[in-house]
Amino acid sequence: MNDIWVRSELKGTILDIGGGGEGIIGRVYGQQVTAIDNRQEELDEAPDNGHKLLMDASALAFQDGFFDNVTFFYSLMYMSKETKKNAIKEAFRVLKHNGTLAIWDAVIENAAPDPFLIDLRIHINDLIVATTYGVGKEDAFQNSSTIIDLCENAGFKLKNALKDGASFNLIFIK
Repeated sequence: MNDIWVRSELKGTILDIGGGGEGIIGRVYGQQVTAIDNRQEELDEAPDNGHKLLMDASALAFQDGFFDNVTFFYSLMYMSKETKKNAIKEAFRVLKHNGTLAIWDAVIENAAPDPFLIDLRIHINDLIVATTYGVGKEDAFQNSSTIIDLCENAGFKLKNALKDGASFNLIFIK
């Protein structure tokens, strides 16, 4: 079990990409959050905090510079390499100048033929959410370096990187 702490550190509006399911960012930030997901059932499952929209992360329907922050909480792992690249470019586009991009995700060496699974215990103030995220696909490989490269190629500047063996948290500035 991997312990993750999500603290209320972001100020202003937040676009949470892949914010369905457990809706972790929405639980922390409430009405500051616009959560998008490409699967309606994931949005339906998420707690009713903030706004929830069915949307493709690689074609965001928001104006340039619309959000103060963009988050990806264990959502990049479900995207193909091309979709990750496009979603990160779109995050850059909709983020305000000097805005923050925050990413939490897993180190994945291999997810085929056997699926990759990560068990998490997510600490949100006094609440603990225990969950398992998993993916099974050929192009699942990712680590902090591959995500940093994608973000820097999109124009982001790395501010902070926290890594353990199984997961990472990256903070970028536009």
